[in-house]
Amino acid sequence: MSRKPSPALRHDFLIIGYGNTLRGDDGAGPRVAEAVAAMKYPGVCALVCPLLTPELADPISQARAVLFVDAAVDAPHQVRLRKLQPAKSAQIMSHAAEPRTLLALARDVFGRAPKAWWLTIPAVTFDFGGEFSPETQQGIAGALEKIQAWLFSNRAASRARVMRSRKPPS
Repeated sequence: MSRKPSPALRHDFLIIGYGNTLRGDDGAGPRVAEAVAAMKYPGVCALVCPLLTPELADPISQARAVLFVDAAVDAPHQVRLRKLQPAKSAQIMSHAAEPRTLLALARDVFGRAPKAWWLTIPAVTFDFGGEFSPETQQGIAGALEKIQAWLFSNRAASRARVMRSRKPPS
């Protein structure tokens, strides 16, 4: 059974920063989301989550675009921004999901999966504590720059689509 999303989108942009803030560099996603929330960009909602849970599918379905922010060990020296597509299945096999599965869940339950990206920040230390390694501190700064560019780019693309749709037929 699928629920219809509300006619008006709740937010233009949803940024979800996730990770364990008690395990060193793993808290990079939440730190970035907190920083974005403090900037109070219009039309931007930033959520801090320890895990990606099924309950996030509803706000995801109501955003124009979503950006997942997480620490990653797979690219130790660079912040990476990748476009995401929903997974084929929305089945969640454990207590936490991954971004593509949440997009599929938003699509299957609420009828809509927005455009989505995954921003990963270099992480090297997962010891107990809230301190970030120098690599992750640098990655957090780079991630905030990428987010500003991402917001600017997506807002410009959105305005261009609106202008094209308002243009009278020739």
